[in-house]
Amino acid sequence: MDSGLCLVSSNHQEILHQNHFYDPSWLQKQCKVPTNFVWPKEYLVNANEEFQAPLIDLDGFLKGNEEATNNAAKLISKACSTHGFFQVINHGVDLSLVGEAYDQMDAFFKLPIDKKLGVRKMKGSMWGYSGAHADRFSSKLPWKETLSFPFHDNNSFEPVVTNYFNSTSLGEDFQQTGVSFQKYCEAMKKLGMKVMEILAISLGVDRLHYKYLFEDGCSIMRCNYYPSCQEPSVALGTGPHCDPTTLTILHQDQVGGLDVFADQKWQTVRPRSDAFVVNIGDTFTALSNGRYKSCLHRAVVNRYKERRSLAFFLCPKQDKMVRPPQDIVVIDGTKKYPDFTWSQLLHFTQNYYRADEATLQNFTKWLLSSNTRNHLP
Repeated sequence: MDSGLCLVSSNHQEILHQNHFYDPSWLQKQCKVPTNFVWPKEYLVNANEEFQAPLIDLDGFLKGNEEATNNAAKLISKACSTHGFFQVINHGVDLSLVGEAYDQMDAFFKLPIDKKLGVRKMKGSMWGYSGAHADRFSSKLPWKETLSFPFHDNNSFEPVVTNYFNSTSLGEDFQQTGVSFQKYCEAMKKLGMKVMEILAISLGVDRLHYKYLFEDGCSIMRCNYYPSCQEPSVALGTGPHCDPTTLTILHQDQVGGLDVFADQKWQTVRPRSDAFVVNIGDTFTALSNGRYKSCLHRAVVNRYKERRSLAFFLCPKQDKMVRPPQDIVVIDGTKKYPDFTWSQLLHFTQNYYRADEATLQNFTKWLLSSNTRNHLP
């Protein structure tokens, strides 16, 4: 590499930080990772083996085969009781939708930084473009860019994703992006509701028990782009955390970089183009009364290749109460978490707490504090 490209301009870095964004084309040229992106050594322990992720074939379940459904439910129960992670194949999603979604996100992330900043995430909003989450944090920054937008499928028949892109400054060139992601999100929501059904079966409760929470909820779609990094041993694409949402359905490209913490060690997850990664989030841990573990995971970066992933976060309707089925509480003998709404947990993670492996425990303490109860959203 040209040594001229390896100089970190402190002035440029200062300007970038003051404006709360980082230009990935600039970041990729740095031989030394900027200080804001360096993670402490305890977060950087290598994953030296491949995780034998449970692979769930949904074909029989989707066709109504009772034996196949029970077998899948048993596999899911074991996975979720230990690490909260599995992959699904024969899931009914047209893979051409996945390819189209990648094409559309590639077109966006290849835009000049000033164009992307035209749809930047504003303070207090969940939606838009973010470079390294520098709008929220100043250290241990993730080596990535994201584009987040909402999806819900209420009875208004309004194509919310299509409308979102039409309302941005991206112009006519990105009208098809809205159409493509509208279809992708519809497929993800349908798959998510099916996974919720089999999760209920695996817990021994009515298969439609959780449906009322999610059928009119607003979910989160996030496109992740991880630039190549000259010093991948000191940076992370995403730090170790559990998702505060209910369920994450992720498709990762063939570069790889997703690590899961299982059996007391970090392990790599080999990409499968025909599979979706599914992981349990904190909200479903509460909905299962702690029986199912929220998955601790991270994303590493690559020296030679960029990496992309598509993440759909299934969320309950914000004002509906998150509480486990009474049948489970009776069997367990105690209720492990207080009732809460998704809007309260979202408010906590957006305003007071950076999601990690202890989000749910710290949220519970926050929720139960007398000062908090007077100021809940």
